[in-house]
Amino acid sequence: MTFLDMLNAAERQNNSLLCVGLDPEPTKFPAGLKGDANKIYDFCARIVDATADLVSSFKPQIAYFAAHRAEGQLERLMEHMRRVAPHVPIILDAKRGDIGSTAEQYAKEAFERYGADAVTLSPFMGWDSVAPYLQYHGKGAFLLCRTSNPGGDDLQNQRLASVEGQPLLYEHVARLAQGPWNLNGQLGLVVGATYPAEIERVRAIAPTLPLLIPGVGAQGGDAMATIKAGWRGQNGVSTGTVMVNSSRAVLYASSGDDFEAAARRVAMQTRDQLQAAKPQ
Repeated sequence: MTFLDMLNAAERQNNSLLCVGLDPEPTKFPAGLKGDANKIYDFCARIVDATADLVSSFKPQIAYFAAHRAEGQLERLMEHMRRVAPHVPIILDAKRGDIGSTAEQYAKEAFERYGADAVTLSPFMGWDSVAPYLQYHGKGAFLLCRTSNPGGDDLQNQRLASVEGQPLLYEHVARLAQGPWNLNGQLGLVVGATYPAEIERVRAIAPTLPLLIPGVGAQGGDAMATIKAGWRGQNGVSTGTVMVNSSRAVLYASSGDDFEAAARRVAMQTRDQLQAAKPQ
């Protein structure tokens, strides 16, 4: 199955548009694990077990592992996710953005070392920074387009005088991803939940691409507005799907021994909110 096939199947099976982000911070772990970087795998695996039937994807953020020399724990976690939730695709959040042989090595890291189903990329070095990942047929690549941080305006919201129609930079990225760059139907876009109007604009430009939408939960994005702006479908079946990411709100729903049950409860509430927001 391709990444998109997996995503659509997981969305149907789990009745979900929720992506749980795995951003482990040992200082925020519950009692018994708190402050111990050697427990990153244990914490994340228990979150996965508690939410695997509630999500359409998981998104481990590589920096939270690498900062603690926990790449080996990330490898174990990837194996665990494939074992306990083989139907749920895994997006490695790496935001790589290099070219040439370096990009080839990053692609090898994501897809061969870690076995990810998709990866996040920065496209601002152009096509050369994307092409090596598309050599892995069936894998997905999500390009940063209109991100949720305020500083995104510095570049993404600037007009391109040299391009016909003078689109904003994020609009141009969306057109490239929907069109000439999407050779094998492998591309998606990252659009922040804090800008629902921009989500709607991206969806108009890229009607069929999957959208990875961070910023719901701790970052303040509105789940209802996000789905209305980005999800497209008929009779509940997606034609342009979204993965709405929630990380901290799920991971750190409780600092006590009940953290798994609390994570499941928040994930279920978020999933149900997202489903309820889908246009009928």
